[in-house]
Amino acid sequence: MDAEIISVGTEIILGQITNTNARYLADQLRQLDIKSHWETTVDDHPSRIIKAIKQAKKRAHLIFICGGLGPTDDDVTMTSVASALDTELELDQDYWVKLQNDFAKRQVDLAPENIRQAYYLKGGEPLSNPVGLALGSMITQGHHTFVVLPGPPREFKAMVSNSLMPKLRQLTNGRTIMSANLHFVGYPESSLMDDINHFLEPYPEIIATSYVQPDETQVRLTVYDLAEEHAQKIINKARSVIIEKLGQYYFGTGENITLAGEVVQRLASYHYTISAAESLTGGLFQATLCSVPGASRVFEGGFVTYATQMKTQLLGIPSEFIEQYGVVSGEVAGAMAKMSAEKTGANIGIGFTGVAGPDTLDGHQVGEVWVGIQYDGQLIKRQLHLSQKMGREAIRRQSVQLGLLMLLHLLLHKTE
Repeated sequence: MDAEIISVGTEIILGQITNTNARYLADQLRQLDIKSHWETTVDDHPSRIIKAIKQAKKRAHLIFICGGLGPTDDDVTMTSVASALDTELELDQDYWVKLQNDFAKRQVDLAPENIRQAYYLKGGEPLSNPVGLALGSMITQGHHTFVVLPGPPREFKAMVSNSLMPKLRQLTNGRTIMSANLHFVGYPESSLMDDINHFLEPYPEIIATSYVQPDETQVRLTVYDLAEEHAQKIINKARSVIIEKLGQYYFGTGENITLAGEVVQRLASYHYTISAAESLTGGLFQATLCSVPGASRVFEGGFVTYATQMKTQLLGIPSEFIEQYGVVSGEVAGAMAKMSAEKTGANIGIGFTGVAGPDTLDGHQVGEVWVGIQYDGQLIKRQLHLSQKMGREAIRRQSVQLGLLMLLHLLLHKTE
């Protein structure tokens, strides 16, 4: 089945925002083997939206129109789609009553214009919005199916995942598609895929594709048109081989997992707490950990000791010790980890020190990072050599990710 994604928004055309929705939707379609050969971007002008839809009908059977479902005058997508399809809009009375009741309970005024967000395409069906106000809509006319989706990424992803994907699976004519999404950190994509494709040679049924994100690389293993049990068995075998060979970079399999989430889950399973002392990462490790729901079970507090003297004042590391080994050293990273755990009473401490750039520090090159971990009576120190071409922020983020990966592997190999 061929698809086209039409993104609506003057702010996209002007380069004021990045269109992450089209990328997300295309990836979801790929998992269903729905090929999106065309992506169109159009501003918030009814005649141009209508023209884009009519053009899409000539080359695709499944057409998505994304964005412009708000309550304001420049949100014209739903009415434009209705005009292009020669249909009308219909009010979802039940949803509109529910919306009014929800606002009344929260003692918030509901603007009259919000009623526009309770309309959908007549002859089609509304798509519920789990986290926002505007309904989406899905309608089939002849050989074409049209889907209207909201623009805010949080609402867009929730509607696609919860409301749309189950319906799209019905459009795949029952084709069996089995897949597994593997997550890796700290290994270049080209090398990772070269290795994985080599490991998959005994499994010609499997197609491997990669998706690089700022802090990780995802690799999807997909098998088409085999019995579910057989397909799952093949994927499991291949996955086991990949993890055996590349386990040092691997942190999990699944659709919505994060490295920080895996670490928090593992810490909680052992009833462990963790503290941190950060220099070059400036609190990023602690912020990443706290972004995980339930992080309060494993994290009570830590330290940001960016300046050298703060390592002495807040952590109690003697200045003579720092002068002896240098602030960018395994010894100081280890001391930071040890003292953060001692001062907070945590089971585990982790310390980060290094050079994020753009300038060198005391003869240490940009990208030289030390991570120290105090864990189970051990003091573990690891030196990272990150490329200065990554840039300052990427070095900081990658330091955090590799620190989390160290923690996860230590926890996974814990002796019961």
